[in-house]
Amino acid sequence: MTSERGFYGWKLVFFLWLLDFLNMGFPLYGGAVINTYMLKDIPMSRSTFGLGFTLLNLFVGIPSILVAASIVKWGIRKTFGIGSALILVGALWLAVIASRPWHYWVGFGVLTATGISFGTIIPAATAVTRWFSRYRGRTMAVTLSASGFAGFFVAPLINRILTANGGNWRQAWAIVAGISVLSAIVAFLFVREHPEDLGQMVDGGPGGAPSAKVTAAAARVTKFPWEPQQAYGTRAYWMILAGAVACQFPFFFFTAHWLLHLKGVGVRPAGAAFAMGLFTLGAVFGRLIGGWLMDAMEGRHAFMLGFCCYFLGSFLAIRVSSEALWIAYSAAILYGTAFGWTFICLNTVTGHYYGPAAFPKVSGMMLVLAALFCSPAGYLGGKLFDLYHSYKLAFELNSAVAAIGILALFFARMPEPPVASIPVGK
Repeated sequence: MTSERGFYGWKLVFFLWLLDFLNMGFPLYGGAVINTYMLKDIPMSRSTFGLGFTLLNLFVGIPSILVAASIVKWGIRKTFGIGSALILVGALWLAVIASRPWHYWVGFGVLTATGISFGTIIPAATAVTRWFSRYRGRTMAVTLSASGFAGFFVAPLINRILTANGGNWRQAWAIVAGISVLSAIVAFLFVREHPEDLGQMVDGGPGGAPSAKVTAAAARVTKFPWEPQQAYGTRAYWMILAGAVACQFPFFFFTAHWLLHLKGVGVRPAGAAFAMGLFTLGAVFGRLIGGWLMDAMEGRHAFMLGFCCYFLGSFLAIRVSSEALWIAYSAAILYGTAFGWTFICLNTVTGHYYGPAAFPKVSGMMLVLAALFCSPAGYLGGKLFDLYHSYKLAFELNSAVAAIGILALFFARMPEPPVASIPVGK
């Protein structure tokens, strides 16, 4: 029996963290900064600009079924490699070819987004679900906190690079292309598929005598080998999907328009970039809070609590001004916390309810469906601004979506296995 001390899962968490840092932080959060400089050379309306993020959100979600199929057929490591290759192609397209709005849509909204889909959430979360059970909430939180750290460090870094090079956004996208090559190397050298491949066990093996806390945590994790089709037939799955939409819709809007909102009220570029960094840093704290709560209490309740941060964040975001930067910083932290918190709960509760075997497909399908609902967020936010010259209504819409998520999760109790599938005598 392998002890927890020599358990490769702890090392794997670090490498998964690094892959999420590289594959999400640079093309998404770094790209959000780069694209605001690109507007100077490729003029477009706010709705046209927001459509790029709408496409990105859509193509991060839509390929999720393909990502799940790739994991099942080729494994987690090769799936990460595919993601890195797609990010490389998208970044080079933007660095070399982009000169029209549709070039931006293809490079950022399609190619780069598809690469992010293959290279971040689903393979990383699948690896955590395979390697951990008792510690699944906190390891999921640590792994997926990387993009938050990346946003905090990468957004200001990219802004400094663009300031130093005279706003040469093509050079910045070339840097993102180089980062994607590094991420592919990390994946192929250090990612492992299953603990059994190394002669190890989930969580490093069973712990000591089970405490009441451990027993309660075990009761929140399914022992039934769910099939994807069985999962789709449960009410809980569709209620969690509503929670997924409520988690991601405000985030997609915020990522696309936060910098423009701040610049529109007179916040200087350095302050706006710092606020974006605080947004991603807030996501780190939110992930850690959500992961800790997932290991300590019923998952859907932890999920519901996270949405409260969206309400206060939206209230503050509407009142942002250049004279009171603390309001902008507070709103950014709250929005990041809300997303990080609820996103960890979303992935962990899906793993708890349906198990590691079904996880890639049920999670992939959930992200596809959520993307279909959430992808218009960037475009819709831009359209509301074009119509009313304000983002106030968009932030109010975000609060309403969060409220719907809380309501849905009231009905997302852990599903019972299908009666016909339970062996007699069990």
